[in-house]
Amino acid sequence: MKIVQINATASSGSTGKITLAVSKLLTEKGVENYILYSLGESKAPNAIRFMNSTEGKIQSLSSRVFGHYGFTSKKATKRVIKALDKIEPDIVHLHNLHSHDLHLGLLFRYFKEKKIKLYWTFHDCWAFTAYCPYFDLAECEKWKSSCQHCSQRKQFSWFFDRSKALYQRKKELFSGLDLTIITPSAWLADLVSQSFLADYPVKVINNGIDLDVFRPRESDFRQKHGLENKFVLLGVAFGWGKRKGLDVFRFLAERLDDSFRIVLVGTNDDIDKTLPKNILSIHRTENQEELAAIYSAADLFVNPTREENYPTVNMESLACGTPVVTFRTGGSAEMLSDTCGAVVTRGDMEAMLEKIMTIAKDKPFTKEACLEKAKDFDAMTRYREYVSLYEKEL
Repeated sequence: MKIVQINATASSGSTGKITLAVSKLLTEKGVENYILYSLGESKAPNAIRFMNSTEGKIQSLSSRVFGHYGFTSKKATKRVIKALDKIEPDIVHLHNLHSHDLHLGLLFRYFKEKKIKLYWTFHDCWAFTAYCPYFDLAECEKWKSSCQHCSQRKQFSWFFDRSKALYQRKKELFSGLDLTIITPSAWLADLVSQSFLADYPVKVINNGIDLDVFRPRESDFRQKHGLENKFVLLGVAFGWGKRKGLDVFRFLAERLDDSFRIVLVGTNDDIDKTLPKNILSIHRTENQEELAAIYSAADLFVNPTREENYPTVNMESLACGTPVVTFRTGGSAEMLSDTCGAVVTRGDMEAMLEKIMTIAKDKPFTKEACLEKAKDFDAMTRYREYVSLYEKEL
């Protein structure tokens, strides 16, 4: 058995870590496998980079200038095809294909010609839209019939709206494949069932985290920042803005009394200028262990994200024994039970405020309940589900 995974990265970021972990499990089982990737560096001996940094920047610029998102990078794609011809894999597992590094036309026509068995993990919605990885904030449902006049187009194409043509090209290319779709959340699986990919089988495999890293940790975080007698609300994001709910934290900070304190991780100098003084801003953490210590020091993790698939931060918080309150967004609510967290309507800041105050008063969630739920998030258990799929196929 030979298996090839294709992803933007081979070790970094959430998708890169999944790809690398699955590869290691396969290697341990004696299965010949490879990772084809385009961004960053990887020390994995079976990782093959098919695009250099300069080429990637040029293709990204070309995509934004001409609007052909997903249909640039012909030379890089030909290198991928050459590698596949040499390896002759039994299975190709696709992950993130929208880093301006592949030409979908060349790649998927090749898959059809060779009749290759495909698995494709959707880490967002991009496969069944013209441009968008998410469309909740835009409140757009055009993807159900045909993308056109894209309201988010300028994020991806500066001059031309090619949404109608891109949607039709994807719809044609992604038909007639030997394909099984994998989604990290039931929410995304439901969206697939409403898209032009509805006829393909869909398997839900939740993402996971390293429970050896994310676990309750002792630290002096509260003492260091004068939080000993405060009810600490924590927010963690890397790319704060409306999508991640930065405005919600400002709203909360203006209304909560001095017995509360908000801590935000992943901020920067520009964001600091917009924050009220009663929000503690932490730009970065030294490592995951330090982040786990901050989760452990908080009383409640607040996740007001408005667009999400299956947020890792919720899992990390629960694994450190800290309950979660979140908007009903994407798969964010799926990982919570009534023993370890609460869910409010997406965008309802008043309801979020009320829920936080109730939790602070009644303390309905225990550390033990959070840790029990976190057992569901063991990364290696989740990654073994991928390997089981391959084994059943062959």
